[in-house]
Amino acid sequence: METPKIFESEYRLCELVWAHEPIPSGELVKLCMEQLEWKKSTTYTVIRRLTERGVLKSEQTVVTSLISRDEVQSSESAQVVDRTFSGSLPRFIAAFTRKKPLTPQEADEIQHIIDAYKG
Repeated sequence: METPKIFESEYRLCELVWAHEPIPSGELVKLCMEQLEWKKSTTYTVIRRLTERGVLKSEQTVVTSLISRDEVQSSESAQVVDRTFSGSLPRFIAAFTRKKPLTPQEADEIQHIIDAYKG
């Protein structure tokens, strides 16, 4: 199953759900008011949209995610690499590091990921 596209405002709500799930919808409304400055109606509209697309589940006023943060981030990252760099991960990393140099710790972590992939 393909991960549905999640827009920026929807992602911000998902971040709150992932951090607090399972979360009663009333509590999620309060968090959105405090942290996102959203009205109650906005929160319920976004919950409904994400539920319709299979990102969230709202059952008996409790909201949970059906798609993990990792799944969303992987899908979004792959779309950026495909769309902007013709699917070339090395070109993406080269462009990224021109603007934000890697720390030695980040370079070691990336090398560990590559070594684990090869191994």
